[in-house]
Amino acid sequence: MLGSFSYCNPTKLYFGEDSLNYLNAELPKYGKNIVLIYGGGSIKKNGVYDDVVKILKDSGKNVAEISGVMPNPTVDKLYEGVEIARKHQADFLLAVGGGSVCDYAKAVSVSVNCPEDPWEKYYVRFEEPSCQTLPVGCVLTMVGTGSEMNAGAVITNPHTHQKIGHVFADEKIMPKFAVLNPKYTLTLPHYQMVSGIYDIFNHICEQYFSGEDDNVSDYLSEGLMRSVIHSSRIANRAPQNYEARSNLMWAATWALNTLVSRGKSTDWMVHMLGQAVGAYTNAAHGMTLAAVSLPYYRHILPFGVQKFKRFAVNVWNVDPAGKTDEQTAKEGLAAMEGWMKELGLVMNVSQLGAGAEMINGIADSTLIMNGGYKTLSRDEIVEILKECL
Repeated sequence: MLGSFSYCNPTKLYFGEDSLNYLNAELPKYGKNIVLIYGGGSIKKNGVYDDVVKILKDSGKNVAEISGVMPNPTVDKLYEGVEIARKHQADFLLAVGGGSVCDYAKAVSVSVNCPEDPWEKYYVRFEEPSCQTLPVGCVLTMVGTGSEMNAGAVITNPHTHQKIGHVFADEKIMPKFAVLNPKYTLTLPHYQMVSGIYDIFNHICEQYFSGEDDNVSDYLSEGLMRSVIHSSRIANRAPQNYEARSNLMWAATWALNTLVSRGKSTDWMVHMLGQAVGAYTNAAHGMTLAAVSLPYYRHILPFGVQKFKRFAVNVWNVDPAGKTDEQTAKEGLAAMEGWMKELGLVMNVSQLGAGAEMINGIADSTLIMNGGYKTLSRDEIVEILKECL
């Protein structure tokens, strides 16, 4: 591994069917005023809400709620949540839901005591908090983002058609703990399940497709990708298979808890493209990634042939015998495409509601990253987006 880095991840994980019980051990560490944050109400249908509220009440907590957090949390929803947390004089934020709810809780955490507009401070100027932040805990009900064990928070501004993620540098923004019960994910609709699966896979790809040195992180990434592929096929056939869903939940956490990014420059252009599409369509995050991935990877493959060849051989079991490096690399992407179609993923942005008339606007909203094998120009972004239609 080349270069120098630091690594710290303070989030404590509780995994398994009885993991919610550990809330009883965690809650006494924090103050009396708790804000419970959740999404559209599915946790009330599956009983998770009642279980969590009972534990909070039995712990003597004074509970306020922020409900209705959408899959792509908006800046207006952030402002609403900040006011609720301020009025409640919150000591602790408990997110119960998927990655968007966890992201949202972290955005509220850094904004409650911020005297400035959090959108301008964190998502335009990308500054770090200069105020006291609130501790966050997560009870995960959907897998994909890895938000339960990182310091990232993605917020959408529908007024400017921007969907932007800020990965905060200070580990204090990471959740203090996360409860991971795979049973909570079994009621998800198929569309959401496979969307989350591709989000997991692409998180690993974004870190993997960078650098050329012999890096331990790449070996870890290859193992995670193979595990995701294996478990996804089982879950796709049998969504109630607990073992497959538990493996996917665990892989999602390790895909984006900063471990496999160590020693890597990382890419993230698929996410930048996907988030820009999401800002215009409000589509599910994992599906926007699936819709833009292959055109992007085919575009940059000539600049990173050796890594794409390794991906083909080590992840997709492509036999390189008698083939050029580029032929092997392309076979890997073809195998990936076949798997994506097998899962039923969206394969183009047209299926998400994006049309040719949106291309220039989406391109203008796309942040350009420089950690991958090719730094894109705006013209290249337009070309790739046209290939995604």
